[in-house]
Amino acid sequence: MNQQHLGILKKCKQGNRKSQMKLYDLYADAMYSITCRYISNREDAKDVMQEAFLKAFTRLAQYKGEVAFGAWLKRIVINQCIDTLKKRSLVYEEMNDQTMVIIEDETSWEIDINVTKQEIIHAIESLPIKYKYVLQLYLIEGYDHQEISEILEIPVRTSRTQLMRGKTKLKKTIHDLFKHKISL
Repeated sequence: MNQQHLGILKKCKQGNRKSQMKLYDLYADAMYSITCRYISNREDAKDVMQEAFLKAFTRLAQYKGEVAFGAWLKRIVINQCIDTLKKRSLVYEEMNDQTMVIIEDETSWEIDINVTKQEIIHAIESLPIKYKYVLQLYLIEGYDHQEISEILEIPVRTSRTQLMRGKTKLKKTIHDLFKHKISL
């Protein structure tokens, strides 16, 4: 964050509304883009993003500069999205002790079809919710299982399991949607 942005942030912490609007303008497009990954209705996504900004402004005193402001704000936006989805009865499948799951190598995401990032995002969008959000948080947002566990309020084991099951479903979905692109 450059000096000008630090000055805006300092004024925001003091409750300066004009500075809050400047900060909002600096980050709104990026945060809206993130919100749209979770909330499909664009108007609802705007509402969720604005709620996240309000929450961020009320918590600015908690921001200590340990991470980039954008990363701190992104976490609030994603949490607001997840909270909104939970209110809409987002349910994750809990793993019981009798369930045995073999965790594959998380770094192996190879598929035999040449697809674009946008096509992968489209395929993720079509997955069941319990897989969709874990995949988005892991692949797109770059969170690890501990962070996903905290954000979604699920056990780390469930995050790992949903990621692996989602990975399998994603590969099948990509194959089904884009099989015409299989390279010979």
